[in-house]
Amino acid sequence: MVVRSKEELHRMLLEEQTYLMQQMEQMSQASVATHDSMGYGNHMADDGTEAFEQSKGLSLQQTIKNRLANVNDALRKFDEGTYGICESCGQAIDWARLEALPAARLCIRCQQNQEWAT
Repeated sequence: MVVRSKEELHRMLLEEQTYLMQQMEQMSQASVATHDSMGYGNHMADDGTEAFEQSKGLSLQQTIKNRLANVNDALRKFDEGTYGICESCGQAIDWARLEALPAARLCIRCQQNQEWAT
């Protein structure tokens, strides 16, 4: 998909925000239902499987929460007029990177430097 304008990127971010918020809501409802049944299995292995699934769900929920925070930050930057500017070096983030990752916070060089440092 070729994105031709910042307005299209803004629309994509709003759509992703809506999607992620829906995912969070669904996961929240599902975790309440599974948490209530924890420890009531017929077998210890069932409880172990349930604990694993709950842990996996919490990890996925944290990933979605982080993505949502990044999308919200990108939308805030749109409002402030700083969208598309690298948070590290202050240079413009390449358009192709923004098309691929509309919530990108860093230019590709700074992102690579950060990944190599860790």
